[in-house]
Amino acid sequence: MSRVTLLQIEEALKKYIPEKAIPYCLDWISENKIGLKITRSRNSKYGDYRPPQDGHGHRISINHDLNPYAFLITFIHEVAHLNQWKIRKRITVPHGKEWKNEYRKLMLPILRANIFPDDIVQALLSYMENPAATSCSDHNLLRTLRNYDRPEDRWLTLEEIETGAKFKIRTGRVFIKQQQLRKNFCCLEVKSKSIYFINPVTEVMPL
Repeated sequence: MSRVTLLQIEEALKKYIPEKAIPYCLDWISENKIGLKITRSRNSKYGDYRPPQDGHGHRISINHDLNPYAFLITFIHEVAHLNQWKIRKRITVPHGKEWKNEYRKLMLPILRANIFPDDIVQALLSYMENPAATSCSDHNLLRTLRNYDRPEDRWLTLEEIETGAKFKIRTGRVFIKQQQLRKNFCCLEVKSKSIYFINPVTEVMPL
């Protein structure tokens, strides 16, 4: 990568992540020649990683509407997948022991750099005991991160609306909230009449 390209990336990153985290992210991008794409909001995931193929290098995409701390955590999650791929040139267990180890290696220097507020640090330390497929699955971490959303970006969560309420998710699909079964809520999709089990901290807009 040229210096100009890295400077352009640095300027772009300032819009999305805490400034103190930029040197770490630039190092990862430069070392691995990562193609970073900022995408529309995706309700089912915050980001994804694609290994080199069809003439492309490593590619990571992150949703555009994450707050800076959520964006950084998601980027680290995907770089951990990249490092996992580099070990074996394939990913057989996406969030197995290898990924968990890489995630912790990447996250620990960030935690020591005092980039996150104390409440996010505590939530992350708990999450890192057994990192899961997505930070969305850790309700405590997700609730903590949502405290730092901009007011104009903040939706309600499914657990905050009444049973029987009609709502839409960020992809535009419309549901009716029904009873809670174990952790998730049973929801009826209006268009298909199919039943889905939705995470209680999924962002929703009542209709």
